[in-house]
Amino acid sequence: MILYDLTCPKEHLFESWFRNSTVVEKLIKAGEVSCPVCGSKKVQKAPMAPRIGKSSVREETPSNDQTELRAAMESATKALTELREVIEKNFDDVGEKFPDEARKIFYGESKPRAIYGDASKEETEALLEEGIEVRAIPWKKRPRKLS
Repeated sequence: MILYDLTCPKEHLFESWFRNSTVVEKLIKAGEVSCPVCGSKKVQKAPMAPRIGKSSVREETPSNDQTELRAAMESATKALTELREVIEKNFDDVGEKFPDEARKIFYGESKPRAIYGDASKEETEALLEEGIEVRAIPWKKRPRKLS
């Protein structure tokens, strides 16, 4: 397994494990890899520094660290899926209007309610600077339903 640093057009940096370099290229080209922050499928490998191992002997079985990492990632994925289900069931999806609607609620121009939607990193930082409490949740965007 190889850990790659990846980036999207909005410069979100994230990492993911792949079986080998051929697999990562194929998955990126097929649009199967997406940014966990904004959902963009236009990702690319970010520049990486090589890691120099202590031994030239390659391990064929996963180390305890790899097994623990895999278990932790599966647990985190499950928790994020459950969180998403709760949010989608109980919050109003305001889509790309999230920054404007969050401000309206904060300044009393709209009724207080739980909302979620899309915001860029810059929009999120601006909301936080205004004292508006928001959280970025890294999840894969679902395709919009066609009418």
